[in-house]
Amino acid sequence: MPEGDTVWRTARRLDSALSGRLLTKSDFRVPQWAELDLTGQQVDETVSRGKHLLTRLPEVTVHTHLLMEGSWHLYRLSTPWRSPAFQARVVLANDTWQAVGFRLGTVDVVERAAEHTVVGHLGPDLLGPDWSLERALLRLSADPQRSVGEALLDQRNLAGIGNVYKAEVCFLLGVNPFTPVGQVSVLPQLVDKARRLLLLNRERVEQTTTGNLRPGQRLWVYARRGQPCRRCGAKIQAAETGAQGVGRSTYWCPGCQPPA
Repeated sequence: MPEGDTVWRTARRLDSALSGRLLTKSDFRVPQWAELDLTGQQVDETVSRGKHLLTRLPEVTVHTHLLMEGSWHLYRLSTPWRSPAFQARVVLANDTWQAVGFRLGTVDVVERAAEHTVVGHLGPDLLGPDWSLERALLRLSADPQRSVGEALLDQRNLAGIGNVYKAEVCFLLGVNPFTPVGQVSVLPQLVDKARRLLLLNRERVEQTTTGNLRPGQRLWVYARRGQPCRRCGAKIQAAETGAQGVGRSTYWCPGCQPPA
């Protein structure tokens, strides 16, 4: 699932291509909105809210979520699509660009005044104007027995952290991801580090937490099961875990992140 920095960058690209222009085509290829036509309306802006995308028109907002496999592509008019047409869920076009949402996990259209019905449950956005470390810490600490790894992934606590940054920030702070939140003494530093990493990576495609952009050198522990830790040499461990009904692998170094 894309991290908050990827979604932020997607929002910026959509905003640049669509905002301030009239739609010459709108095609919703999902049953609920198949008859909706926004042609002739001006797009005001596209913003990200955690991992959610909000494309705002004067009266309505198109709300999309990439989930695991979704993506938005931008094409000049008459340019062939790089993905199959049957995977397209939304097409928004103007006199210059086509924005095509492929395999989107969520497509909603709500009144502008009702945006809270689709994103109101989210905690403060690590990359948003509503960011508040204090509020995020209060939400994270509300369930002190919950593992810190699951708590960081819960978008109701803070919005924007995915499985990559969960693994990487826990490693960088030496926190075992299965440690209960109430036992994590460096929780503020953990959240602050996550925000710093998102800010550093939001302008580039290649995410890195090591500072090294070479392939195979960008991350400390994520997706490195069985490989030696870059710090202590111990073999990186992984375990299947679940958060909010989604199965994920949790990665950690047993040498640098011993159990609490």
